[in-house]
Amino acid sequence: MKTRDKPLQAVGYVRVSSAKQSDEGISIDVQIKKIKQWASLHDAQLLNIFGDDGITGRNIKRRPGFQKALQSVLNKKAILVCYSLSRLSRSTKDMIQLGTKLNEAGAELVSLSEQIDTTTASGKMVFRMLAVLNEFESDQIGERTKAALTLLREQGKKTGGLVPYGYDVDESGNLYENEQEQDIIKKIMSKHKKGMKFQTISNWLNDQSIKTKTGKKWYAQSVKNVIQANTQKRFVRTKYF
Repeated sequence: MKTRDKPLQAVGYVRVSSAKQSDEGISIDVQIKKIKQWASLHDAQLLNIFGDDGITGRNIKRRPGFQKALQSVLNKKAILVCYSLSRLSRSTKDMIQLGTKLNEAGAELVSLSEQIDTTTASGKMVFRMLAVLNEFESDQIGERTKAALTLLREQGKKTGGLVPYGYDVDESGNLYENEQEQDIIKKIMSKHKKGMKFQTISNWLNDQSIKTKTGKKWYAQSVKNVIQANTQKRFVRTKYF
């Protein structure tokens, strides 16, 4: 740490993105404990600890806890202390911008897991390198998740969100055709092939008191979604894609 005329001041930040992550050893409580231990060890005044629970690390701007922590650090020219860089963000761009913002304000960053201290040149270099590695890891997770969802869809499993119009889902998550809705789809497709506009089709559906999957009125966009899904054969029999 740099030599200071006044005691060190620090602000902690903690985050978990899921219950699973919390159960695997890096819970909010664990992170808070580590930050308090660091503050005690370095005789630092811990001004506050802010956190975000159940929020992804991809977007810094959408995390109110992080924004409060950052503002406090910048105002006090304090040290932002986190358990690991991945708790701050998994975006290289965001991490580099964060490092620049802290440096310009005379604030600092300490990451306990990576033992990073941006008050030193070597610490700044390692910070940038690990920011890149964090983003790489996040991209890999995204690719694995996408592959897993594709496999489930190929198996006719519902993978989240609303059940598509024309189908129902059983207790095992398998999709099966809803005969009544399939009949409506055929009528929608027929009218579309005759050149009828989306809005005109939605008006017809509403006039017939036919509801959407969620029991609401039809709009041009909802009609368009059904037509595109079936034109592109995104739903094939009991397959959900």
